[in-house]
Amino acid sequence: MPAHCPEPGGSPVHTDPAQVREFFAARAANWETRYPDDAPAYEAAVSAMRLRYGMTVLDAGCGTGRALPFLRADVGPDGLVIGADLTPEMLAAAAGKGRHRYGALLLADVARLPLCDGGVDAVFAAGLIGHLPDPGAALRELARVTGPRGLLALFHPIGRAALAARQGRELTEDDLRAQHNLRPLLAASGWTLTEYTDTDDRFLALASATLPTNA
Repeated sequence: MPAHCPEPGGSPVHTDPAQVREFFAARAANWETRYPDDAPAYEAAVSAMRLRYGMTVLDAGCGTGRALPFLRADVGPDGLVIGADLTPEMLAAAAGKGRHRYGALLLADVARLPLCDGGVDAVFAAGLIGHLPDPGAALRELARVTGPRGLLALFHPIGRAALAARQGRELTEDDLRAQHNLRPLLAASGWTLTEYTDTDDRFLALASATLPTNA
């Protein structure tokens, strides 16, 4: 099935992404200089997805495209890698670093993707979920584009406690990425949480798309 369609399927999502775009636009040029040592964590997270040659994989909210070389290495030359981001400045930074050689760069809101139903096999999403105006709607959209056997990886190069400390805030029970909150959110959005890791040096939640009852 082709990865791109003229119109996305699913119900329209009404959110205002302007603040997210503004936040990242101001930081795009220097984003990787702020976090220069994250590449090994990205590589390990992609490896944990156990992708196969020939797969189509979407990097949702790809930013400067750090994951794209690792995704390309795992799906091989016959696979398809797409890096989608809401912020033109982030995609420009990705292209400036040569990351367009590893995957197609797509300017798009992950809550309304110009991709066919079931057009991709897996989604990698680094640091995405905390910046989504409507996490449930975006997760449903990612379930739509992967289809009933899709794979999702929600990743951050540091864990929840370390991130809270970096941001100067306390880690609370209502944290969206806490397992007791994330599992039901995923379940309500078409995903089943299969693996969950939250340590100082990595956050990684792996999920599989929920199969229809008649599958």
